[in-house]
Amino acid sequence: MGAKMRNVGIFAHVDAGKTTTTEQMLYQSGHIRALGSVDTGTTQTDWLDVERERGISVRAAVTRFAWKDTPINLVDTPGHVDFLSEVERSLRVMDGAVLIVSAVEGVQAQTEVIWQALRDLSIPTMIYVNKMDRVGADALAVLDQLQRLLSRQAVPVAAPIGAEAEFAGSLPVLDERALGELVQGERGLDARVPVEQMLDEHPWAEPYRRMLVETVAEQDESLLEAYLEGQAVDDALLRRVLVEGVHRSTLFPVLFGASNRGLGVKELMDAVLAYLPAPGGSEEAPVSGVIFKMERDPVMGKIAYVRLFEGIIRNRDTVLNYSRDMQDKVTQIRRVTGQKTEDIGVLKAGDIAAVYGWSRARIGDVIGAPEGVPGEKRLAVPLLTVQVQWKNEAEYPAVVAAFQELADEDPLLDLQWLQDERELHLKVMGPIQMEVLTSILLSRFKLEVSFGAPSVIYKETPASVGEGYVAYLMPKPCWAILRFTIEPGERGSGIVYKSLVRNERLLESYQNEVARRVPEALQQGLRGWEVTDLRVTLIEGEHHVWHTHPLDFVIATPMGIMNGLANTGTKLLEPLLHFRLSVPEEYGGKLMNELVLMRGEFDAPIVRQERMELEGTLPVATTLDFPARLGSMTKGRGTLTTFFAGYRECPPDVDVSRQRRGVNPLDQAKYILAVRNALSG
Repeated sequence: MGAKMRNVGIFAHVDAGKTTTTEQMLYQSGHIRALGSVDTGTTQTDWLDVERERGISVRAAVTRFAWKDTPINLVDTPGHVDFLSEVERSLRVMDGAVLIVSAVEGVQAQTEVIWQALRDLSIPTMIYVNKMDRVGADALAVLDQLQRLLSRQAVPVAAPIGAEAEFAGSLPVLDERALGELVQGERGLDARVPVEQMLDEHPWAEPYRRMLVETVAEQDESLLEAYLEGQAVDDALLRRVLVEGVHRSTLFPVLFGASNRGLGVKELMDAVLAYLPAPGGSEEAPVSGVIFKMERDPVMGKIAYVRLFEGIIRNRDTVLNYSRDMQDKVTQIRRVTGQKTEDIGVLKAGDIAAVYGWSRARIGDVIGAPEGVPGEKRLAVPLLTVQVQWKNEAEYPAVVAAFQELADEDPLLDLQWLQDERELHLKVMGPIQMEVLTSILLSRFKLEVSFGAPSVIYKETPASVGEGYVAYLMPKPCWAILRFTIEPGERGSGIVYKSLVRNERLLESYQNEVARRVPEALQQGLRGWEVTDLRVTLIEGEHHVWHTHPLDFVIATPMGIMNGLANTGTKLLEPLLHFRLSVPEEYGGKLMNELVLMRGEFDAPIVRQERMELEGTLPVATTLDFPARLGSMTKGRGTLTTFFAGYRECPPDVDVSRQRRGVNPLDQAKYILAVRNALSG
């Protein structure tokens, strides 16, 4: 089955035409009888109320169709930067990707973020230049931009016929007879026009053919030799080298189309079969898969979308959830297409399906053996925190329950529920996500909520080297002694933990409990923010043969860590954005002045075609209202692209604290009492 299948993610910046392209693929493959429209809210993959109202994708949607007898699992991902976490999870389950770029806007902020992630994970990628029928569409200019900003190895495999209103599809610049049986059309191979004849008839296609041959030839000695000596290039060899390059992620085919008119979509589906790899994996191997998406059905409960890399799962099988160390029974396996589902009863290696019955599962859980599951790439870093507000006090429990359900589907919301203060805080990517959450709460849970003003998520890091010590010996029965060294780490290094204590001094099971609790203890530092970029080493530990209970180390670890942070002190870290700004030259001076006031750092400006381009970094804290200000400062002619660039130390005059959840472990007597009551309750 796997060899005759494709798992393809479809990615783009918002408004590049991703959902329209998906809809055309479903229509032209015969999977749906009538085309839906993003504008009228009738597409297959955008079916949440909020998606239909706004015409944007919020959740990744899995759909399936067949093209030339090959089943294709297509994952349509959100294009807006606020929903990057959905993109991040989808990347993990793809064997290939189609990146859609607008022929008018070209490479945009989200395009670059996704491209970098696709490269980091070495996912074979094709680029589809959409909207060739729009005013301002320029294929060669977009190709130049793709090669400049994404990769020199982006190669056209087709030449667009005309542009703007004259756009009429595209011509292949690789001899179609060399594409093999995978993409035979209705005419059959013999009826196809040789590439030399095509170039004679359409000389304007020659630059595209030359770009293809030159770039692909660089990857094969015999091709390069033939090309440099002016000999005819063997298209069968050219195609083979191209496919190998795509599979190795060293070549990236580029196609052209206008999806809203259905032009170029069949060629795109042909190219998916010709260039993107089939999934690997064996049905005989032990089960190995990952949950990449969760939904909740009012009748059936939780739905876990699973990509299976190895093995086979059937209805009523009991399967190991490796991440949660528990067994879970499958009640049903269904194929989901848009809003339709069918019971298929079995999920085989290489395929994707919805599994029902796993009530305790979470997004990101590894199913079965972890060895077969690829790593993940963190793209989404929520940089803002907001407080939820509800209309009346009676709704408070329902609002908390609703957000807990949403956090199951998107763990990055990272709910902070302050029970004593009756407050609910969550992390968000930006204002669009807040609007969407408001809409989902209303349509799905019939609850009206609003959000307070967003504030920036800071972090803390140790200011110096120091020790943390705890001797938890009272009130009996208990006995746990721990001593840690805490040292500042490199920026971006996270938490590095190790133990130097021998097992005879502190049993392995107790050491494991300490290792598990250290990251939890660092969730809230001296100012209430997460502590990061540090090395924690357990240098002394002691248990008592009679008095120690395993839970003693659950209580002792946060006290030892907070004692250490009180000794080292902490510095505040703030999040940064990398930005690229393009403005008409006459506004350049004013904008540079503005960037300096915002504590921005940037390189020398570059002037291109009467526009000034600036690149550098900005603190998130000073940029919350910058996009709106930029519009008024440049009369709407400035463009700003930003993506997360890490954390750095705050200037001395910035000192922001956050309210702590629960009792502070520095107040040891009160903390011990609170935790012991919670553990025994």
